[in-house]
Amino acid sequence: MVTTFKGPADIKWNTRQRLQYIEIMAFYTGVVTRSDVARSFGISDAAATKDLKLYGQMAPDNLNYVHTVFGFVPTEGFTPMFAELEPQVVLPMIAANLAASGGPNEDALLYGIPMEELPLPVRLPDRDVCAQVVRSVKQNKKLRMVYKSLSDHDEDDVRTIEPHSLVNTGLRWHVRAYNTETYDFRDFVLSRFVAADMLDEEAESSAQYDDDWVEPITLQLAPHPNLKSRKQESLLIDYRAVDGVIELDVKRALVGYLLHRLSVDTTADQSMNPNAYQLVLVNRDEIEPFAGWAFL
Repeated sequence: MVTTFKGPADIKWNTRQRLQYIEIMAFYTGVVTRSDVARSFGISDAAATKDLKLYGQMAPDNLNYVHTVFGFVPTEGFTPMFAELEPQVVLPMIAANLAASGGPNEDALLYGIPMEELPLPVRLPDRDVCAQVVRSVKQNKKLRMVYKSLSDHDEDDVRTIEPHSLVNTGLRWHVRAYNTETYDFRDFVLSRFVAADMLDEEAESSAQYDDDWVEPITLQLAPHPNLKSRKQESLLIDYRAVDGVIELDVKRALVGYLLHRLSVDTTADQSMNPNAYQLVLVNRDEIEPFAGWAFL
């Protein structure tokens, strides 16, 4: 018996998850394959092929099969049917390694635990620009972009970069990339991308050449000395300190962001308000060379 679907609402949630994944994978990385679907959902190749066939029936104008990549790529007129493709939805899914979002019980408390998050402003580019950035990371290609930097230049910067990783600081998203004009690795804030276009040129760099990315360093933190002793003791328990020191291993490239996120007093004389900056850096001399901008 042949089953006829009138629309996405007629498809069960477990199937919708896989169709949603197909859309996100195709749009954001530029290609989705049978093995992608099979691996992500723990299903057979035959079942993954069935899902891709179903998607093609539901959205016949969205994907084209390309033999050279052994997968389906989005068309120019790609229009999502199952997935919410805005960066504020997709990037947290990538960060959490989730295949789908927005289930049938999205508005219900699945665990019965009320939870609230801070209403932080959305600091992201539009989805087409974001997709070009993600595709260049995934496919190891160069990216041509128009960037709104905080420099004093009157015009936007047009740059060619070679991105290798995304970074979520908790307040904003960056892309870590090699800058072909300055010959070094830098962080670029995603919300400042005005336009982006993945080039058909292989990137010549990669994360393995980014020393500050591959080399970790240990932050040694302690309660601010100007806090009352009872508060200091509470912080040591709060952060599970060992012998009075809180140790955190972090990539050297991310040191500054972590210091900011933890509100660490980075002044040499520890002169910041201890109630607002409750931690100080024990190994300041060791850390400062890798995050000078975060020190006061």
